[in-house]
Amino acid sequence: MTYVVTENCIRCKFMDCVEVCPVDCFYVGENMLVIHPDECIDCGVCEPECPAEAILPDSDDRVADWVEPNRKYATLWPNITRKGVAPDDADEWKDKPGKAELFSPEPGKA
Repeated sequence: MTYVVTENCIRCKFMDCVEVCPVDCFYVGENMLVIHPDECIDCGVCEPECPAEAILPDSDDRVADWVEPNRKYATLWPNITRKGVAPDDADEWKDKPGKAELFSPEPGKA
């Protein structure tokens, strides 16, 4: 089992999860983070740290559409090991549903 970042992260990208990850398995895109499933050790410390509730175990049915994007973009985006600055409007986007169409495949800056 691994954890998966879902669309709730899009346009929020708070990055509190990055600070607590003991194996540095987060990768940063332009407007969200992903978890590398082969690096995640399933410790779960990241899940409660996410203010947007975007991180869920892969056993949760709500992550089905995000398992493959996490795997794919974790191999394309830079690894992030320290919390960065969230977007200025992150709180405004935190609880908005249906953000998948806003996903950017572009890499972010570590």
